Amino acid sequence: MHRPVLLVVAHGSRDPRHAATVHDLVRRVRSLRPGLRVETGFLDFNVPSVRGVLESLDAEGVREVVALPLLLTRAFHAKADIPAVLAEAPPRLRIRQADVLGPSPLLLAALERRLYEAGLTPADKSSTGVVLAAAGSSDPEAIAVIAGTAREWRHTGWCAVRPAFASASLPRTEQAVRELRALGCARVAVAPYVLAPGRLPDRIARGAAEADVLADVLGPAPEVARVLLERYDAARVPLLAAVGA
Repeated sequence: MHRPVLLVVAHGSRDPRHAATVHDLVRRVRSLRPGLRVETGFLDFNVPSVRGVLESLDAEGVREVVALPLLLTRAFHAKADIPAVLAEAPPRLRIRQADVLGPSPLLLAALERRLYEAGLTPADKSSTGVVLAAAGSSDPEAIAVIAGTAREWRHTGWCAVRPAFASASLPRTEQAVRELRALGCARVAVAPYVLAPGRLPDRIARGAAEADVLADVLGPAPEVARVLLERYDAARVPLLAAVGA
């Protein structure tokens, strides 16, 4: 069956770790789905740009593309920036914007993977409070999704889970750490709910100074790669139906 090209749309950053992590994740996606063409485009700071990738695909004769926002919530970039860039694509390209990655049970599994890699074990869950530390947004929908994710994760056995934000919203990571201490959790862990290193993840790390455990960013965790493919598959079905594939 014909497969549309998967275009992973990343925000981009001046921090070189960001692009390197995005490329690591895309390589993992390719390894999970051999034969699927996966390209990466950045909205800002890094190359190739989304516009440049779309123009190159058009020049090659590609006609179907699934553009997947590398975002955990539906905020400004998913609602405005990315649709605006896609609207400027060459007219012969048929493009469908996939859903953002979150929420997903696989992302909770990736968060736990990072906490266990940082030294926790499943036996620690009932005595450990976790700060779900997101980048932050002024979009109420995005904030509500993070709060809902924290509530859902709490039901998997952790002592408590509190959301926190590196920007735009409150509480900050350090405030959530202190709140969990006050609740009486024997230990406190900070789980960055971000995909790649950068300025805001560094702020989360500084806010975790009083925590017992700081996990790594989600990065190229296999669960994250699987979410990308789930979102791609969900988006490609109506795209293929529209072209009679």
